[in-house]
Amino acid sequence: MANPFVHVELNTTDPEKAKAFYGKLFDWKLEDMPMGSGHTYTMINVGEGTGGGLMKHPMPGAPSSWLAYVLVEDVAAATKKAQSLGATVVKDVTEVPDAGWFSIIADPTGAVLGLWKSK
Repeated sequence: MANPFVHVELNTTDPEKAKAFYGKLFDWKLEDMPMGSGHTYTMINVGEGTGGGLMKHPMPGAPSSWLAYVLVEDVAAATKKAQSLGATVVKDVTEVPDAGWFSIIADPTGAVLGLWKSK
């Protein structure tokens, strides 16, 4: 598969409650990583398969939701291509220091998807 799903992220209204729930439900290793400005990102290591992370939802008032990320060769080009095909850019290309780049799009039906390129 040329563009596999590579990361799944929970944007949650209550990170502590989510960590307690998923930590008991599944055998996931949860590791907090400081993001700066007092924010924390929790990496989710699932062992085998696609892992992910969880964090406080960046949009106040928005409901908790899972977001899948797809691996792309060039985030800027893929974001522009998606837009040309009718997608809305929710978050333009952003660098994650020492990790890679991502953008978030909403397809023409409103479904949200992340695009990811590792460093």
